[in-house]
Amino acid sequence: MLGNFMYCNPTRLYFGEDALDNLGGELKKYGKKVLLAYGGGSIKKSGLYGQVTAILKESGKEVVELPGVLPNPTSDKLYEGCKAARENDVDLILAVGGGSVCDWAKAVSVGAWCKEDPWEKYYLRMEEVDNRIIPVGCVLTMAGTGSEMNGGAVITNHQQKLKIGHVFGDNVFPRFAILNPRLTFTLPRYQMVAGFYDIMNHITEQYFSGTDDNTSDYVMEGLMKSLIHSSLIALQNPEDYEARSNIMWIAAWALNTFVAKGKATDWMVHMIGQSVGAYTDATHGMTLSAVSLPYYRYLLPYGLPKFWRFAVNVWGVDPEGGSDREIAALGLGRMEAWMKELGLVMSLRELGVTEEMLEGIAQGTFIMEGGYKVLSREEVLGILKASL
Repeated sequence: MLGNFMYCNPTRLYFGEDALDNLGGELKKYGKKVLLAYGGGSIKKSGLYGQVTAILKESGKEVVELPGVLPNPTSDKLYEGCKAARENDVDLILAVGGGSVCDWAKAVSVGAWCKEDPWEKYYLRMEEVDNRIIPVGCVLTMAGTGSEMNGGAVITNHQQKLKIGHVFGDNVFPRFAILNPRLTFTLPRYQMVAGFYDIMNHITEQYFSGTDDNTSDYVMEGLMKSLIHSSLIALQNPEDYEARSNIMWIAAWALNTFVAKGKATDWMVHMIGQSVGAYTDATHGMTLSAVSLPYYRYLLPYGLPKFWRFAVNVWGVDPEGGSDREIAALGLGRMEAWMKELGLVMSLRELGVTEEMLEGIAQGTFIMEGGYKVLSREEVLGILKASL
């Protein structure tokens, strides 16, 4: 394990078919006014909206509703949420939906009482919070982002063609999260499999970094194997509770900061994918699937021992009879086959990216340190061209 670290995850997580029964008890801990945020109305079709609002009413809460928090939440929607939260002086933000709603809620929680423009302060200057923070709670309907158990909040600014994530400290983590795997059953297949790959990439971004013998790498290998197994079951039967519950649990542990401790981490696939998303507004998991294999194939020679280990320990490649590089390449080949079986996007062109966009996407990519190689802008552009 590298360096010195502190681990704390303050999110109280309720998991299972009866998880929503705990919402009333959590609401008692907060004041009277609740900002209820959700997306495009699917929670009304599923009946979840009625269940949540009934619990809010029974708890004696005054509810301020803010619907329309769509995937890839925008800076304009952030400003709208900050205004609503501040003017109504809400005591809790309750996010009901997928990771985008949870991300947005955390951004509003730090932005509502910010004396400056929260986009400029938290996303352009990457400053830390020095103002009042509104508590956040989540009722999750999609497994993928891990936003229910971390401080990450990704916001898109369409005017500036930027999509940026700020990972805040544990004082911004959701105070509680409610995870019922059955709430994920109604997701369209495209969104479901995009979430599967988002989970995988959260793990690989942390796995493909460093050469030390780190306990977290063994944990991540187990998480990836479980995800691969359960994803193929869910692909055939989206209402297989055991598979969907395993996936929901893996998603939380993939990005709740646990496996990152004592490690150098990478995150370049996310940086490139988010820049693609700023230009296309494409589904996040699909931007990752489109660019990850060209990136990992480029990175492989610099982190060969770990890619070899990935092939053998995660994908079951026989280590005999080939060079280390050949074994490592077979592992990425098996990952590619799995991705295609899921029906993931494998090319940026499928997302509407044109050659004319590539320079701007490369310019909007934040170069991260911590992996096997720090990329130049020219190398990012080369990876983007290989992803078309």
